[in-house]
Amino acid sequence: MKNIAIVGCNRGIGLALAKKYKDEGHQVYGFCRKTSNELNELGLAQVVEGFDVLNPQELEKLIQTNIDVKFDRLLHVSGILTSESLDNFNYEQVKKQFEVNTIGPIASVKSFLSTLNENSKVGLVTSRMGSIEDNSSGGRYGYRMSKAALNMAGKSMAIDLEPQKIGVYLLHPGYVQTDMTGNNGNINTTESADGLFNVFESKTLSDSGTFWHMNGEQLPW
Repeated sequence: MKNIAIVGCNRGIGLALAKKYKDEGHQVYGFCRKTSNELNELGLAQVVEGFDVLNPQELEKLIQTNIDVKFDRLLHVSGILTSESLDNFNYEQVKKQFEVNTIGPIASVKSFLSTLNENSKVGLVTSRMGSIEDNSSGGRYGYRMSKAALNMAGKSMAIDLEPQKIGVYLLHPGYVQTDMTGNNGNINTTESADGLFNVFESKTLSDSGTFWHMNGEQLPW
């Protein structure tokens, strides 16, 4: 049994991951801005509300105040998506996506560092839309750029945390039916969580800093 921290678990993929890890017999700790009925019904070990990555100075304090365990897994799931084109480039939307999708996960991981066990793993849920090589349709400037930047941050974290034997993995959940996608998508949240679980748990420290699809395919940068 492992202690699992999941950031952004009140709905969607994060909620499905919390359920998956709990069903697998692990102790799951949820972190979110505000809980949901669905999250409360899971009966996790603990749910910590008020975890807002836009207030990074408060995150470590929140963890120290509420948590007295060490974690074997940290999954950061939360993110936002808006649509910008070259003709309709909304500067504020782009900046907000960088704040939430790139700087937010960095702040999140930093706040948990003192609670991570040796040989623990960090999973950053990113997107293949952050792949430069895979971009064949353009557009979505803020989301694509913020996820590409998150991929770079994850690679740097992998190098920086290697001396502590902490692995960092960039994880693409697939095209999932969630509120973010308007409930469009090829798979549901349970299918995505199952795939993410299998990929994340199969990786070793030698894989740290790599980019994976939930179906097991390694993705190009």
